[in-house]
Amino acid sequence: MSPRGRRPGGVDTRAAILTAARADFAEQGYDATSVRGIARRAEVDPALVHHYFGGKAKLFAAVLDIPADPAVLIGAIVHGPRERVGEALVRTFLSVWDSEEDRQRFQALLRSAVTHDEATLMLREFLTREVFGRVMRELAPAAGRSEAAGRSKVAGARELELRAGLAASQMIGLAVMRYIVELPAVVGASHDELAAMLGPTLQGYLAPDD
Repeated sequence: MSPRGRRPGGVDTRAAILTAARADFAEQGYDATSVRGIARRAEVDPALVHHYFGGKAKLFAAVLDIPADPAVLIGAIVHGPRERVGEALVRTFLSVWDSEEDRQRFQALLRSAVTHDEATLMLREFLTREVFGRVMRELAPAAGRSEAAGRSKVAGARELELRAGLAASQMIGLAVMRYIVELPAVVGASHDELAAMLGPTLQGYLAPDD
């Protein structure tokens, strides 16, 4: 049985949940980690995980110290003009990370991902599942009921994952050049310039039929 009510709510409870989540995400990966498993490790009621963090995606964002709710940001992107999704994603990415405080936070995240396997796994799965994968799932047309559609289901899922990964590689490449290498031309480029130049490439990955 889950040790319900063993730990009272408060700062220590929130910290315990974060510690347990960090360990579970690192050991099991994003998909295999569950809210119940995190609660069991932290010795709290699963309801407290939802109370403090609102679910697995937000908890993962807290573990990675991401300063915004990805679900809200992605919702705004996919419900905007479909033909401008690529540009909107670049602008959103930059708006989140371009302040001095958040830039330093992202620099730390990227450096950790390069040097620590656990951080690499967590960042990779978060980007491909909860960011770019979610964008693609939202944009993908509903599957048909034909036999041909059924046969292509696995291939379609594989292609979506590949496209999500390629889109992620573009944004991580931009992040490395802007925040780690600090190439002057990339650092000095405005959001409008970067969105105009990189947006069409992302558009080709995320909404290739538009």
